[in-house]
Amino acid sequence: MNKFENQFYRSLMLGDFAGEGDLIQLITDDESEELVSQEDFSDEIPILSVRNTVLFPGVVIPITVGRQRSIKLVKKAQKGDKLIGVCAQINPNVDDPSWEDIYQVGTLAKIIKMIVLPDGNTTIIIQGKKRFEITEQVTEDPYFMAKVNYLEETFPEGNKKIEALEESLKDAAAKILDLNPEIPREAQVALENIDNTPFLTHFLSSNINAAVESKQRLLEINDGIERATLLLEFMMKDIQMLELKSEIHKKVHTDIDQQQRDYFLRQQMKVLQTELGEEGPEKEVEELRLKGKKKKWPKEVAKHFEKELDKILRINPQAAEYPIALNYAELMVELPWNEFTEDNFDLKRARTILDKDHHGLEKVKERIIEYLAVLKLKNDLKGPILCLYGPPGVGKTSLGKSIAKALGRKYIRMSLGGLHDEAEIRGHRKTYVGAMPGKIIQNMKKAKSSNPVYVLDEIDKLSSDFRGDPSSAFLEVLDPEQNNAFTDNYLEVDYDLSKVLFIATANSLDSIQPALRDRMEIIEVTGYTLEEKVEIAKKHLIPKQRKEHGLKGKDITFDNKAVIKIVEDYTRESGVRNLERNIGKVVRNVAKSIAMEEEYSKRITPALVREILGGEIFDKEIYQDNSVAGVVTGLAWTSVGGEILFIESSLSKGKGKLTLSGQLGDVMKESAMTAISYLKSKAEKLGIDHRIFDQYDLHIHVPAGAVPKDGPSAGITMMTALASLYTQRKVKAKVAMTGEITLRGKVMPVGGIKEKILAAKRSGITEIILCKKNQRDIDEIDKNYLEGLQFHFVDNVDEVLKVALLEEKVKDQIVFSFDKERETLETRV
Repeated sequence: MNKFENQFYRSLMLGDFAGEGDLIQLITDDESEELVSQEDFSDEIPILSVRNTVLFPGVVIPITVGRQRSIKLVKKAQKGDKLIGVCAQINPNVDDPSWEDIYQVGTLAKIIKMIVLPDGNTTIIIQGKKRFEITEQVTEDPYFMAKVNYLEETFPEGNKKIEALEESLKDAAAKILDLNPEIPREAQVALENIDNTPFLTHFLSSNINAAVESKQRLLEINDGIERATLLLEFMMKDIQMLELKSEIHKKVHTDIDQQQRDYFLRQQMKVLQTELGEEGPEKEVEELRLKGKKKKWPKEVAKHFEKELDKILRINPQAAEYPIALNYAELMVELPWNEFTEDNFDLKRARTILDKDHHGLEKVKERIIEYLAVLKLKNDLKGPILCLYGPPGVGKTSLGKSIAKALGRKYIRMSLGGLHDEAEIRGHRKTYVGAMPGKIIQNMKKAKSSNPVYVLDEIDKLSSDFRGDPSSAFLEVLDPEQNNAFTDNYLEVDYDLSKVLFIATANSLDSIQPALRDRMEIIEVTGYTLEEKVEIAKKHLIPKQRKEHGLKGKDITFDNKAVIKIVEDYTRESGVRNLERNIGKVVRNVAKSIAMEEEYSKRITPALVREILGGEIFDKEIYQDNSVAGVVTGLAWTSVGGEILFIESSLSKGKGKLTLSGQLGDVMKESAMTAISYLKSKAEKLGIDHRIFDQYDLHIHVPAGAVPKDGPSAGITMMTALASLYTQRKVKAKVAMTGEITLRGKVMPVGGIKEKILAAKRSGITEIILCKKNQRDIDEIDKNYLEGLQFHFVDNVDEVLKVALLEEKVKDQIVFSFDKERETLETRV
């Protein structure tokens, strides 16, 4: 090294350690000459691994030493010949490298100076001497020791190609200095005065803007011409990048406005964020892209997703569209695409779970077991659309959760009560402010599974307004032939819902759109008998209320008779909600006594139930009265289950006027008119004086006038009530009936038979009159529901009256009196 090169390194090092000059004492010219002249190097040397740095012969660089192994090595070398081998680390992120983590070709270096900085770090200044290759790994502890083979360089002297390469390298270096204003101008002078070609290549190789891998590749080349050629190639690439940057810089400054200035600053900010490890748009997009590669979505969806990511990169992060586009991409990767939970095909286990969670409901359970059986055999069944239809409180919604548990699937519940906006189902267009996907897609995202059990609660409560008809939007969702390509307005691509098990619940089928009803398999969930309610209370309701009120099993127990009393005297419903409320009242009373440290009875008896809940609300005996003519018990179906219905009729002196009261609908009014017409036509056969129809006013009333009533179930009930009134014959005790009539006296079948039978049983009815065609409904009902009931199946009104009316007259019968003059006048006319 000549004196000019030595001086250049001095200035370079002083510049690198600006601010620490009082601690640095550089070697003198004489010391440097002594180091260069020493050529007898040992073949076994300590190896120091360095990050992000490749040392070349002749080059002086500072290195900060922080690892304990490296500190031991430096201190040992400093006390000896000060010679160490320097090898670059393959992966700079490895904190404790092994032999496999460092390159096998490095540079022998002389420690010129060791400096202990004020912060405790140790920095050494080293000068590269000679390249070597590791031939044998001697030891790894306390630091690396290796046997090496020193590499010789071939630089043929007087070769014109070498001279041309040297000039080209200097020109390229000068070009880089010219294009990069951050490099000091003095470097140009230093380059011009280097006349040693090997040192020139080493110096430029050490300072070019290239990765460690590229610099290591230069270090490992023995042929000088090959190394210089590759070095020139790297420098030319650097020149091209600098020229491109310079061109972009000039364009930016040509006609820059505020928006361009902001963009340029943001680009610089992105670079700074990347250097600092902070997240920028590109990092977010790359993370989304990596997540997208793991998704099992169709090719069309993958292509659409990639297109959306490219669009995000073109959007200004400060623009309003940016968060919308980013949220959309995040939704796509968070949705489950062909990601399924494994179904549990243990049918006995499924049946056990269903029986444990719900008492009764055999028809529903049987349908679920059938679904599981087919799925087990075929392993590819489109999700059926089941609709559980029945009164409130019978367990339709909780049944969906039990089905999910039995199948081992995720559970989703979506309440549809009062839903009136179609966008809640199909989502909004992304162009709208505050656009969101529909609830179907939102819930699929929460489930993180493509085959959940999806409960659509209260589907009969959907409403519509100017924002659309949600029930029409459900036509696609609930169609097994179409929902494999469900389209959400926000998602824009088809989503497969065919593997979802949809279960809808409804209290009434009348309000469901016919087309929507046609897409569902209707499964009727009827009310519970007294025995079933007692079992449900013992197994589910009492333990639940006890737990919710902080009581233990030893704190309270219920007698069977106490539960029966609550069911019979304080509730009258198809389900068990009111039963649970009344049990809750009893449990709260006990909880209060425990909290106030009062004495109380742990055993709940019927007498204690009456004391806590007060007087009985319902009385069965009132419904068995048959002492008055013209009062008959009918059976009606309502959305909350079956109920008994009374038809009352009375006669008063008048002109044959008919009065109907009790908020009757058109169908019931027509039934009343039909009954009167039939009785008029059969008056003589029934022993009715025809003058009654003209000289007495008739009033038909159905109690509970505040409740609207309609339907075809009261035809024979009205007929029987009027026949009893006109003939003053008693109606058989504890009998109820349901059915429609025609003018010819035919009895027509009606629906809701099971609910009506349960209502009759709750009210103490023992005999029921039905149309003969309704016998098929009775055959489908569990025999337990029919215990204690006698059925009379009839075809015509004569059979009804024969069963319902007794020959015995009522005690306080009406004595009919007729106006003779009026009769004579009418006879003459």
